[in-house]
Amino acid sequence: MGVHAYFKSLSDMEKLIRCPGKFKYDEHNVAAHSFKVTKIAQYLATVEEQNGKDIDWKILYEKALNHDYPEIFTGDIKTPVKYASNELNHLFSEVEETMSIKFVQSEFPESLQQIYIERFKEGKDHTLEGQILSVADKVDLLYESFGEIQKRNPEPLFFEIYESSLSTIISFNHLYCVRDFLTNIIPDMLSEKFIPRSELKKLTEEVLKRYNIS
Repeated sequence: MGVHAYFKSLSDMEKLIRCPGKFKYDEHNVAAHSFKVTKIAQYLATVEEQNGKDIDWKILYEKALNHDYPEIFTGDIKTPVKYASNELNHLFSEVEETMSIKFVQSEFPESLQQIYIERFKEGKDHTLEGQILSVADKVDLLYESFGEIQKRNPEPLFFEIYESSLSTIISFNHLYCVRDFLTNIIPDMLSEKFIPRSELKKLTEEVLKRYNIS
């Protein structure tokens, strides 16, 4: 089927529901997530750039846009399952990468294969662009869980996802953009009017305190 198969698969990303198997007020799909992560990464990278860091924008956008494309082969694995152990997470990554390579080799012209194999690889690496992607991915997940908590979803999983996402974001506190997020954006989030605000505020403060962030 060639590249047509790739273009057609982009619509399949809209059918991949994130955090499957749990009651949610709002469904989020992988296609929308990829768009939001790209927009968030753009903001975070702009903050870094304004603080004197060099950003390779081409690499950043490629990483952000493509970071979850391999999920069309495996689906969106439940976050607690996927990250239950480093070994399990590594296994999922290996499966996705292997299937992505096979797909590219069977559908893309030979002259483009290596380019797309690189694009579909795991983008969260030690580079500044890779770190920004890691943060942007968790910021969107934080907001997905925040939206459910705000609507008083009874599933405790969303508090767990919120805490885990915030902890991961804080682990990149050496980045200007993360300090900006914690200082200027989180307070605005918590100031919104919703029923469990005090509970979420307490959880946020506990996580920040755990990492010695005031």
